[in-house]
Amino acid sequence: MKNKRFIAGAVCPACGTMDSIRIFRSETQRDYRECVDCGFTDAMEDDLRLEGDLPEARIAREESVLEKNTDVIRFVDITDQH
Repeated sequence: MKNKRFIAGAVCPACGTMDSIRIFRSETQRDYRECVDCGFTDAMEDDLRLEGDLPEARIAREESVLEKNTDVIRFVDITDQH
């Protein structure tokens, strides 16, 4: 039996529906993807490479912005005090 997993955020290249793509490995150890909405199926490339620029992440900020809003806290163990 094939173990099929949904890929969060994946968009079907055929119908454009998000979160409808699942991936599975065949008996020949090749990965396939399929859309549960439109039935699109294809084999995944063996040598995947990123192309183009990476999208900007929601947390991609200058480090100085994060450092300005940092508070230092100290945990105190009160079980050792008499």
